Amino acid sequence: MTGGKKCIGCKIVAVLAGIGALNWGLVTFLHRNLVTGLLGEGTAASKVVYGLVAVAGAMALLSVFNLCPCQRQGCEPKK
Repeated sequence: MTGGKKCIGCKIVAVLAGIGALNWGLVTFLHRNLVTGLLGEGTAASKVVYGLVAVAGAMALLSVFNLCPCQRQGCEPKK
């Protein structure tokens, strides 16, 4: 997730990690959990969202250390 064009995977990771960060900000400052507010507490849908955000967060951390496959091979589509 470096500068320049990003592949669709990098964009999805960025969006999901951003959603997770915003949700934690809402929980911290406003005591509101957007995910459980929209999808319910402990529902399958909320668990899927939390799981996707967790995977995105892990991938974002890996990209810091250039361990993401997209970072090693570049985000440009193969020709």
